[in-house]
Formats: sequence, structure tokens, C-alpha cells
Amino acid sequence: MKAAVHYQYGSSDVIQIRDVDKPVPADNELLVRVHAATVNRTDCAMLTADPWFMRFLTGLTKPKKSISGTDFAGVVEFAGKNVSKFKTGDRVFGFDDNGLGSHAEYMTISGNNAISVIPEDISFEQAAASIEGAHYAYNFLNKVNIKAGQKVLVNGASGAIGSAAVQLLKISGADITAVCNTKNKELISSLGAEKVIDYEKEDFTKSDEKFDFVFDTVGKSTFGKCKPILKDGGIYISSELGPNAQNVFYSLFTPFFGKKKVKFPMPLNRLESVLYIKKLLEEGKFSPVIDREYTLDKTAEAFRYVMTGEKTGNVLIVL
Repeated sequence: MKAAVHYQYGSSDVIQIRDVDKPVPADNELLVRVHAATVNRTDCAMLTADPWFMRFLTGLTKPKKSISGTDFAGVVEFAGKNVSKFKTGDRVFGFDDNGLGSHAEYMTISGNNAISVIPEDISFEQAAASIEGAHYAYNFLNKVNIKAGQKVLVNGASGAIGSAAVQLLKISGADITAVCNTKNKELISSLGAEKVIDYEKEDFTKSDEKFDFVFDTVGKSTFGKCKPILKDGGIYISSELGPNAQNVFYSLFTPFFGKKKVKFPMPLNRLESVLYIKKLLEEGKFSPVIDREYTLDKTAEAFRYVMTGEKTGNVLIVL
């Protein structure tokens, strides 16, 4: 089968399209023919081993897993004898930020991993684009108790996490202010933001408005910069560790000191996220934003684009 592989860490230039052995599923695994997958921030971190601590997960000197890809949508070609939840022919989608090797024609995944049947009327492309960003967005929201009418600012609202966060916040009834670039203002308004700040023209941290929550879904700001726009008792959450991993330390100490707090969103329960997203797709309450689609042989080009930091929503590999 064909797959996008990298045998060393580096830029998109180290990615090659190779013929590799088709994986053989264990008794507790599914063999899936992949129809679509995203190239996302997690994939880029695993490719470059940046931040440095990624190497403790992916391999100190070279990647343990040579095939990239952390999410997928496809069809079950074979179910191991110990798999009871899925069967041959099922349309499924799933996610594992430890790496799935989904930038390939075939992949295997445990039947107990974060995987679910794709709802009817949802395409493979839509399903694949509904997972990674929404998973992290959901893990912002489930760390706090958001009440209808509370003011939430979403920085990076046009990204995969941010565009998902705006939609999930809309369901909660929050009053949403979103920060994005000029070209995406109309899109983000259509997803549910009451107010949109164009970061190309205005610094959101200088706003006179105060917020109950600030969600930095791109990790490009800091607690210190956002502190003036938080209400007393307000909470800051970032998708990144912050300078010198400060967000981890702030999350430990700010609950006991000061009136404004930091929470760090440890996104551990992937299956819970996938099942929640499936429910929203079935109810028509979530629609993933798709920027571009690439074929498997253009995987390096897809990574190159994602690594510019200029994508809107999700970038797909379609097989």
C-alpha cells in the first residue's frame, strides 16, 4: 500500500510517499481502508519533534512510527475476532494523538480506541474534519462551568480548535467574542460569534470589555497579556504550554492566589470526545470548517501549508 512516511524529524521535506506493507490487524483490532484524514497541529509536532518533549513520546533520536496521521474516516475491511462493537463494512471515524498512521491507504486501530460509526448523511471528509480540533475545543469547555450569557473570548477562532470552540460555545448559550483575521470574519460570525475582532487591525488584549473566560485556542497570547480583560474570578485557558511551560505552573498556583485563574486542558478522554462529536453531528449542531483538500501524494505540500499557521479550520488528505 502507499503511505506518507518520514524516517527522521524535520520539515515537510522529510516526508516521502512509499510503498509499504499493508498492516495486519491483531485479534482486538480493525483493519480500516482510509478515505480521509486531516493534517493538524499534532501531526506537525510529531513530524518536527517540536516542542522538544515530543521526543519522549515519539522517539528520542528518530520517529518510532514512520507513517504520519492521528485521525481518520474510513471503512472497516476486517474486524479481529475479539472486536464486538464494529463489523466489516462499517463507516467509522476516530482519533489518537499518539499516532495512528492514517496518512496511508490502510491502518489498524484497536476496537476499544476512540472510534465510532460515522452518522448517516455525514461524508468521510466531514467526519475526518470533525475530530481533532473539536476534541481539543471540547476539552477547553469541559474544564469549566460555562453558563448561558457569560462572556467568552476565543482567540484563534478561525483555526480547527477555534472554529469548533465557537460552535460548542454557541450550544452552551455563551456570549461569544471571537478573534480572527480579516478574511474569516464573516465565516466566524456565521458559526455563532456575537462580536468578531480583527487581529490585523486591533489588539484584543486592549479591549475595554471584560470576560468570564478567555480561550486562547492557538496559544499565541499569554495569561499576563489577557489578565486585564478577565473579570475577577475569570479563567484563562491556552492550547499551548506558554513560555517556559508557565501555563502548567499557573494552573497549579492561581487557584490559590489572586482573583484570576489559569486552567490547563489535559485532553485525556478521546473516546468521550468522539462520541460527543458524533452526537452533535447527528443533531446537526456541528459543522466542521474545511480549508483545503490534498491527495495522498501531496501530503508534504499539505504539511507545508498547515505549518504556515495560516489555515482556516481543517486541511484534509483525501484518498
